[in-house]
Amino acid sequence: MFLDRDGTIIHDERYLSDPDQVVAVAGAAAAITRLRAAGYAIVVVTNQSGLARGYFTPAQYETVRERTAAVFAAAGAVLDATYMCPHHPGFTGPCDCRKPGIGLYTRAARDLRLDLSRSVLIGDRWSDIAAAPELGARGILVRGPETPAAEADRAAREGVAAASLGAAADAIIAA
Repeated sequence: MFLDRDGTIIHDERYLSDPDQVVAVAGAAAAITRLRAAGYAIVVVTNQSGLARGYFTPAQYETVRERTAAVFAAAGAVLDATYMCPHHPGFTGPCDCRKPGIGLYTRAARDLRLDLSRSVLIGDRWSDIAAAPELGARGILVRGPETPAAEADRAAREGVAAASLGAAADAIIAA
């Protein structure tokens, strides 16, 4: 299970650098707990272009990552790993790890011995799920406050939309 961070499991604070601003999306911890109980590894995959832009430091990113893991662990929802892309093409040039690229997913699959064909990518932006076909995985878009309407409409048309992370978890477990 590959989950986007900002806007999917925590509120999107735009270039989050303060661990005190980490707030779980309602129902996210319960959804993660159900997915883990169903046998899924929980891997967070996140683009963090704020590093390339100089908006926050690697140390600040790490404190936010640690706080995010702690918030979920305290709710009984363990995150197995987090993979992060620190790049932005306009600042650092192209890379294979920035979503929708497949680099972080394939690295996580190799590191954690995950079967990509049994994996699901979940996020609040099309770029969070766009790699699913190339990986042989399934993608589900969960509409959040920052989800562009055109992307939500596309996900609905293509049958890859869920009203919440909890609804996505329920559909995955039921399948």
